[in-house]
Amino acid sequence: MDWVANSSDHLAMKEDVFRRYLNSTEDYLAFLYGPKRSHLFLPMTLVYALIFVVGVMGNLLVCLVILTHRNMKTPTNYYLFSLAMSDLLVLLFGMPLEVYEMWSNYPFLFGPVGCYFRTALFETVCFAAVLNMATLSVERYRAILHPFRAKLESTRKRARRIITVLWILSVLFSLPNTGTHGIVLQHFPNGTLVPGSATCTVVVPMWIYNCIIQVTSFLFYVLPMAVISVLYYLMGLKLRGEKSLEADEMAVSIQRPSRKSVTKMLFVLVMVFAICWAPFHIDRLFFSFVVEWTEPLANVFNLIHVVSGVFFYLSSAVNPIIYNLLSRRFRTAFLNVISPPCGRWCTKQPTSEIPAQRSIFLVGDHALRNCAEEASSLCMRRTSVCSSQLSTGL
Repeated sequence: MDWVANSSDHLAMKEDVFRRYLNSTEDYLAFLYGPKRSHLFLPMTLVYALIFVVGVMGNLLVCLVILTHRNMKTPTNYYLFSLAMSDLLVLLFGMPLEVYEMWSNYPFLFGPVGCYFRTALFETVCFAAVLNMATLSVERYRAILHPFRAKLESTRKRARRIITVLWILSVLFSLPNTGTHGIVLQHFPNGTLVPGSATCTVVVPMWIYNCIIQVTSFLFYVLPMAVISVLYYLMGLKLRGEKSLEADEMAVSIQRPSRKSVTKMLFVLVMVFAICWAPFHIDRLFFSFVVEWTEPLANVFNLIHVVSGVFFYLSSAVNPIIYNLLSRRFRTAFLNVISPPCGRWCTKQPTSEIPAQRSIFLVGDHALRNCAEEASSLCMRRTSVCSSQLSTGL
């Protein structure tokens, strides 16, 4: 009968704890959920506000220059436009919700629809971002290792179709995790509803949620990053070991700087993407693998959660900065939008400041002189190819 006495004592202690909180709904909610407002609310809000301003302005500029500049409407830039749209969705809808939850952890005011929308939004933009990055890397791989085939097949219409398919797949793959979430309400020990206790959280057995998190982290981060790493390794080998005959020197002097600069920019883009998204997936996997929570584990998880949030939103703001630093075409287009006179001045700079173009014009002039001397139609055709390739690239 000792176990009966022990269980009775345990129930009595539990009732004493509940009775202590029955007089205050706020204290009872704090007992269930913890503090209503995060102690990091102020510093995190300041950091998020800076990321928000830079990210929204930068991604809007990216979208604007691609939509308004005809020479920027390339298949590669269409993927960057899609990436900018996913970043804008995160910054405009995801970040305000997270800041609000740091300010007021409960109750969740937007109901079941808002709960589903929030979960689906984060999952969709996560999947769309990594799929865009992977597709962009595959397209670049084809352009480096199979340039003639890529030139024929890589069209704007094809890019638009692929992007549409990527977003549809992202929405579909977001549904499993979205379906695991819902609104949870708390009740007092006497069975009455606790006012203001609604939260958007997991409503299915945790093993289902954990399985979904582990599978999606592998399919939409580990596997794509592994494939992308192999692709850029192969591209690096190709560009480093690329040798041409003297007869092809003219084409090499025109194409190689553009190919290398574009590949370099995309490589940096992928590296920053991988670094910024790593804490996010570590955060999710850490939560899914922990079976028994202890205070040290909870402290580690809270730290990872804060870091992952900063890097997650930082990834949405840093891409336009990379374009500006590593792509002269984007830099000039940004200046044209921000300050048209400055943009026009930049485009009128002497060709001596642009080594790649200077070599192109010198080769072109040399080819024209040869054509005049030899009256060769073949040479004329080569010169026309040179001038047509000036407009290619990113």
